[in-house]
Parts: sequence; structure tokens; C-alpha cells
Amino acid sequence: MSWFGELDQKGKRTFYASFLGWTIDALDYMVFTFVIATLIQLWGIDRGQAGLLGTVTLLFSALGGWGAGILADKYGRVRVLQFTILWFSVCTVGIGFTQNFEQIFVLRALQGLGFGGEWAVGSVLMGEIIQAKHRGKAVGTVQSGWAVGWGIAALLYTLAFSVLPEEWAWRSLFWVGVLPALLVLYIRKHVPEPEIFTATRQRNQDKAAVSPWAIFSPALLRTTALTALLCTGIQGGYYAVTTWLPTYLKTERHLSVLNTGGYLLVIIVGSFCGYISGAYLADRFGRRLNFFLFAALSGVCVYGYTQLPLSDHQMLFLGFPLGFAASGMFGGLGAYLTELFPSELRANGQGFAYNFGRGIGALFPSLVGYLSQGMGLAAAIGLFAGGAYAVVFLTALLLPETRGRDLASLAEGGAAD
Repeated sequence: MSWFGELDQKGKRTFYASFLGWTIDALDYMVFTFVIATLIQLWGIDRGQAGLLGTVTLLFSALGGWGAGILADKYGRVRVLQFTILWFSVCTVGIGFTQNFEQIFVLRALQGLGFGGEWAVGSVLMGEIIQAKHRGKAVGTVQSGWAVGWGIAALLYTLAFSVLPEEWAWRSLFWVGVLPALLVLYIRKHVPEPEIFTATRQRNQDKAAVSPWAIFSPALLRTTALTALLCTGIQGGYYAVTTWLPTYLKTERHLSVLNTGGYLLVIIVGSFCGYISGAYLADRFGRRLNFFLFAALSGVCVYGYTQLPLSDHQMLFLGFPLGFAASGMFGGLGAYLTELFPSELRANGQGFAYNFGRGIGALFPSLVGYLSQGMGLAAAIGLFAGGAYAVVFLTALLLPETRGRDLASLAEGGAAD
């Protein structure tokens, strides 16, 4: 973490804000994965409907993420970040008061708008204030906040379902979503706009506004399309596994609430280590090699976890590499996207690519849910996750290496070679 010591006070405050933003993003989203089995039981919905509740959030997060990216390029990273955090916090708390499938469906959709926006803006914000040689480590470490938020969700799930009646326990997990509002107060007071953003805006203030559709111009279309496919593979595999994993452990492996939480904590610890390792490997050996390595490892782990006749003890130990591999790809992703788009379109391009991937990947939980009714949950998870990681490998072959790139070289627009 020597790179952290090189940051000035503004840089460290930006890191804290971005890291915590990712943490609460994960907390607010992942609590739903723990209550799927409960909603199926209490409300009588089937797995297809449950998967749809996961999918609708991700679909709307794709819209929210791209929209937030466009707004962040126009009005500033910090201002839009505050708004997105408040938005998904309010929607998360509201889910705890829902009374039927239709109500939770609407609020899950609205939650997605802010959920997608937070990543798009927070990742760019951190990527623009850090030196090129440390960008992978810094942005990847910020993204490890997802594992921390996921871990907090697992602990809260274990606690709530151990001490509260089931009909109240699941609601309490969403009511915790009020806490992120406190982060907005910190951001508002301590986090400034990145210098490269303010310099770009001042330089372009007398020019015509850049169209948000410019990411589809001939100069950027290839980059936009390939990064969108890359993000589709990374997120499609991740959500196919993580959305259904608690239900798989509880309903097909017949683990108790306490044991399910224990197994998931092993996976989450592996996930945290994967984020950090991926971040450092991306700076050491390059962004593309990072994708190749973790895509291959993820495919092997998903196959073993869902297809092999493992004992409960073997599954416990395999959970660490499963979480490690699935999250390792994210470690270098944020920095990579930051280095592929010019300053005036960076949040727009990054927001579109990441959230297009999230939108298409959003279909995976629903498809897993529907297909699992005929072929079994383990087989459905393995099928979609394996296909997704193959897409990651292929698209990484077609994209350029950007390790060490100076963002100022992209300030005037144009595709990254």
C-alpha cells in the first residue's frame, strides 16, 4: 500500500469516499441474494420470478449507469456521485416495506438506477486522481469494497435470521440501507473534482458540447463495442453465480442459515483477496493478462463447485478460489476502462460499457432461475457462468494493452490504440 502514502489529503479522501461507496453499493444490492429463498417461501413466488427481481435491478442499473456517466461528464463526478448514493439508499429502505411481488419489483427497478450510477462515477473519480503506475492498484482496491459490503450483508443475514422471525428478518436487512446517506455528507464536504476533469471542462468551455453519442463515432466504436462485450462476460458470470449461490447452498445442499453464512464468508474472503490480487497483477503484468488468468481460473472453479460430487467440506475449501477468481477480473477492470476513453467522454464511455455488460448480464439470473426448474440449479449456474468467462477470454484478445497510459494523452478525444 505504499502508493496510498503518496496520495495527498484530497486523494486519500477521494479513496475513502469511493471505497465506502462501493461497500454500501454491495451491501444494498447483495442483501437481496440472501432473502430469495425466504421470499419464495413466504410469498409463494417461483424461481423464475425471483430471478426476475435480480434481473430488473441490473437492467435498470445499466440505464442508470450510462445516464450517470453522461451527467458526470457534464456536471461533475462528485455532484452526481452524491445523488446516486442517495437514490439507491432511499429505494433500498423502501423495499423493506413492500407487501407483494409487484411492489418489490418496482422498487428493485428504481434501486438499479442509482446502483449503476455509483460505479460509473466512483470508478472514474478514483482513476482520474491517481498516478498511471498505481491506477490498477488504486481502482482495484476501491472495488474490493464490494467484497467488504458483501461480507457485511452476510453477517447481517446470519444475525437477523438467527434472532428475528423470518417475516421480519428479511425486511430488517433492507432497512439498514438508510446508513449510506451519511456518506453523502462526507463527500459533500471533503471530496473535490479531479484536476484533469476541471482542466478539460475549462479547455472546452468555448467549444460546442460533446455529444453523448460520440462514443459510437468511428474513432471510438470499436473500443466501445469490445469493452461492452468484455464487461458482459465478467458480470454475466459473476451474477449467474452470486445471485443464486445462497439459494443453491440452502435448498440443494440443505445447509442451515448459520452454515450458509459460513460458506459464503469463505467465498467473500476469497473475493476480497481476488480484488486486491487482480489490482496488483494488472499493474505488474498488464490488464489483458489479468483477464486471461482469472477467466480461465473462474471457469475451472465454477465447474468444480457446481458439477463435481463434492462433500460439504470440499465445497467449503473450494469456496475461496471460487470467490478469488470471480472477483480478480474486476480488480483491473475499472483502471482499464478509464485508460481507454478520452477525458471529455470518459464517464460516458466507461458508464456505457460497464453497464451495458451489467444489463446483458442481468438476463443471466432470470435465465438461470427458469432453466433450473428443468435442469437443476447447479447445471444452470455452470452453463451460463462458463459461457460468460469464455466471452471474457475472447474479447480480451481483441483489445489493446493500456498499462501505464497517461490520461492526458487522451484528453483531446479519439480511440485508444
